[in-house]
Amino acid sequence: MSAIYLLIAASLPIALGFLIVFLRASRAGQFDDTHTPPMRMLHDDEPLLRQTHTPSDNTL
Repeated sequence: MSAIYLLIAASLPIALGFLIVFLRASRAGQFDDTHTPPMRMLHDDEPLLRQTHTPSDNTL
């Protein structure tokens, strides 16, 4: 039974730490825009130029 008390006592500071980190990120605007980053990922790359294939001199 004492192990449960020890685990509860150890988990409370960890949970409090996660709560503090979440609140700091929330106040800093980390979670303000959830729609644009996925769209930006789709349109980020420049179009690739068609590469011309040159035959190599590999003869068997």
